[in-house]
Amino acid sequence: MQDTMSTASQRRTFAIISHPDAGKTTLTEKLLLYGGAIHLAGSVKARKAQKHAVSDWMEIEKQRGISVTSSVLQFDYQGYRVNILDTPGHQDFSEDTYRTLMAADSAVMLIDVAKGVEEQTKKLFRVCKQRGIPIFTFVNKLDHFGRNPFDLMEEIEKTLGIRAYPMNWPVGVDGNYKGIYNRRQARVELFDKDSSHGQKMVASTAGSVDDPVFRQLLGEEIHQSLCDDIALLDMAGDQFDPEKVAHGELTPMFFGSAMTNFGVQPFLESFLELAPPPAPRISSAGPIRPDSADFSAFIFKIQANMNPAHRDRIVFMRICSGKFERGMTVYHVQSAKQVRLSQPQQFLAQDRTIVEEAFPGDIIGVFDPGMFGIGDTLCQVGRDFRFQGFPVFPPEQFARVQAKDTMKRKQFLKGMTQITQEGAVQVFRQPDMVESFIIGAVGSLQFDVLQYRLKQEYGVDILMNTLPYGVARWLEGENLNLKALKGLDNGMVVQDIKERPLILISNEWQLNWLRERNPGVEFQATPSDPQSLSLTGT
Repeated sequence: MQDTMSTASQRRTFAIISHPDAGKTTLTEKLLLYGGAIHLAGSVKARKAQKHAVSDWMEIEKQRGISVTSSVLQFDYQGYRVNILDTPGHQDFSEDTYRTLMAADSAVMLIDVAKGVEEQTKKLFRVCKQRGIPIFTFVNKLDHFGRNPFDLMEEIEKTLGIRAYPMNWPVGVDGNYKGIYNRRQARVELFDKDSSHGQKMVASTAGSVDDPVFRQLLGEEIHQSLCDDIALLDMAGDQFDPEKVAHGELTPMFFGSAMTNFGVQPFLESFLELAPPPAPRISSAGPIRPDSADFSAFIFKIQANMNPAHRDRIVFMRICSGKFERGMTVYHVQSAKQVRLSQPQQFLAQDRTIVEEAFPGDIIGVFDPGMFGIGDTLCQVGRDFRFQGFPVFPPEQFARVQAKDTMKRKQFLKGMTQITQEGAVQVFRQPDMVESFIIGAVGSLQFDVLQYRLKQEYGVDILMNTLPYGVARWLEGENLNLKALKGLDNGMVVQDIKERPLILISNEWQLNWLRERNPGVEFQATPSDPQSLSLTGT
């Protein structure tokens, strides 16, 4: 147990969250560069001679320059085992992001220096806040003109309701910053000009802010401005409080540029020192502590066809307690069956390494024999409990899909089953309709990804017709009689993958109208089953 706990204490498992285009995948790439996991960083929106970002491994991600699925990336750095969960920033994939956040112990919130706190950042921040996990802020793109650092601090505090403590401070003038000042060490670090377009680590010079050399390098005006800013922060700013950081009440704030590697390494080293190790997890049997001798884990992601040549399905699990060993037999709670986990893998996005053992905080992948679902619990044989259920989000856009070529029905059904098991879209059926599905999504980009992947991974062209609905509600009630529902002339009754009935209607006004006419029926935004994201049995 002592070995397990001491090893787990060196784990740092975190997600990076942001609004689209704030530079999240670029920062992920640069953390890998400084962590020694890669030797040449790619650009997300690459020039022809460059490679693509490691974490964007899907072909559609490379073509569009966006992340459409969460990636898992692992590397070792200065005695720490780092597990990065790179999530899609686009709001159309927020479900995948929310589920991934369930596996994280902390979050890095990326903010564009010019745009400040954007809409998607607010939504993701609220999820982190609800979980009470520590939130670290990285103000990105300091190589561009942007907002005043004091203004950004004020916006974070007013908009998000969390106090900010700058761990470092930019040195220079807006858009032409030369380095950063480390407040804890009272040291200035000046970065050399980057001539590799961010592909290689950037050299720097560090020393005391009082050193006359730095006064000369910076110039009198910039040096004095830095000293004035630091004096103001020390006098009027918050005190650093690790307890407030741990409870998500104070966010350590860093400045830098992921594109030019400006401030990335100082951020990485401070973050690993301050970020929390694995914490206890809520379950039906009470908190499950990471130092428990019994193995336990939960599944937060399923990905089909990471290796197109083998058409495999990988489930990603977060280890919560005990020691995982290759080939061990565990209890799958949802199916009440024992299963042997024979080829556990750790990842650098699409690249895999077989692992012999893993500890709390680690993310590993195993092959899915067709029985696993998102949110499922795996535990030691002889135990029986479930981890806290995952949130479910009602879809807001709907379409009917079917195979264009009826001769490819088998491939179509297989593709729809596997992709929806990943949680990429939600799938519904109309009773007695076998050849088509109703799919629901948070945003239209999910439809594009579904269409692309069915074509590329399963060889199926589909017909997709959007439907005029914007609201989905699950129907519940003691004496529910679907045929007796009043006022459903402009709606559609469908079933989800667990055969639970729900209605698709146009808007909230129609929903209120239905409630008035059907007083004995409950219209639920999410199904009451807490494990409703478990997709086994499709």
